[in-house]
Amino acid sequence: MEEKDLYAALGVERGATTDQIRKAYRKLARKHHPDVNPNDPKAADRFKEISFANDVLSDEKKRALYDEFGRRGLEAGFDPEQARAYKHWSEGARRSPSYEDFSSEIDLEDLLGGLGGFGERFGFGGGGGGRGGRRRGPRKGRDAQGEVSVDFLDAVRGGKVGIQFEGKGALNVTIPPGADDGTRIRLAGQGESGQEGGPPGDLYVTLRVRPHPYFSRQGADVYVDVPVTVPELLRGASIEVPTPDGAVTLKVPPRSANGRKLRLRGKGATQRGSKERGDLYATLQAVVPTDGDAERVEQIAREMEPLYGSANVREHLRSR
Repeated sequence: MEEKDLYAALGVERGATTDQIRKAYRKLARKHHPDVNPNDPKAADRFKEISFANDVLSDEKKRALYDEFGRRGLEAGFDPEQARAYKHWSEGARRSPSYEDFSSEIDLEDLLGGLGGFGERFGFGGGGGGRGGRRRGPRKGRDAQGEVSVDFLDAVRGGKVGIQFEGKGALNVTIPPGADDGTRIRLAGQGESGQEGGPPGDLYVTLRVRPHPYFSRQGADVYVDVPVTVPELLRGASIEVPTPDGAVTLKVPPRSANGRKLRLRGKGATQRGSKERGDLYATLQAVVPTDGDAERVEQIAREMEPLYGSANVREHLRSR
């Protein structure tokens, strides 16, 4: 099956700047996030694809590997120097009068996956495993590195999630509660195969947390903007607000100012290294009515003006 082009997934040109890539991703993420499309079973797949494209193309090193080798260059354990060495050897061999086609003898999947097949057979490394070399005992396989994207709420809540790895298929990964962008996880025995009967290496995975449509995070604290009506701000109200654990009821005190932050204790993310949780901060955002009788709305606004008295609400903004 033909690989999907990551630039096309974001709708940008190959020469796009990092800023253009991020803007394109934010626009598509808001449109295709599964939480925004609960009745669309394909929304999750589209969101994963554009998130993967953003993870790669917004990272200078990964983008360079993708531009040179395609998705194969992003696989865990991929060795770009070995791949370039093979390419150089292959091009030189084809120009040689004594060229013979060894393609049927070389496992290109192992080669480009960084497993060292070419290096050991043609002298680019392998520690004496080639012709005439001394046989060694069992050796553990090399550890591999990789990065994967996870949903914001999966990182906050933790738990087992199935993650698709390039070249390895789906693996179950246990994400610790409160994991953040850059958290590193060890998957024992998922690295490169051992040699001479040795055990496989490990796979070290760095988590990249995808942004959420309305939650954000600072440490263990979670933030969310909550739309409220002007009457709810003035009279007070009990409103429903989302949290990582589900919706809860929040009391808005009477005469709350627009932009006021209300704290819900213990509704944030788990603090790494402990069982304590951060808080959730709900910022009240007033929504002005846009429907109904415009004249009536203006009349209500005029009736409210005397309530401010002679005070200048922007007094604190004057230059001193």
